[in-house]
Amino acid sequence: MKNKIFFSLFSFLFFIETNAQCAMCRAVLESEESQTAAKGINNGIVYLMAIPYILVFGIGYFIYRKYFKSK
Repeated sequence: MKNKIFFSLFSFLFFIETNAQCAMCRAVLESEESQTAAKGINNGIVYLMAIPYILVFGIGYFIYRKYFKSK
């Protein structure tokens, strides 16, 4: 169990930078010279993708805590 927790925390905190753009967004944004808008859009997509996972993890944690606290 400790290995799973360690791996989860390690992979959550130290992740490799990934590209999270759709094909159409990428085609439009690659035509720009400075690439600042592309980096901003990519960071926004990753941010929007992460929020549901954090919420589900938080709700799961509270359910887990409440379930085992009542026993």
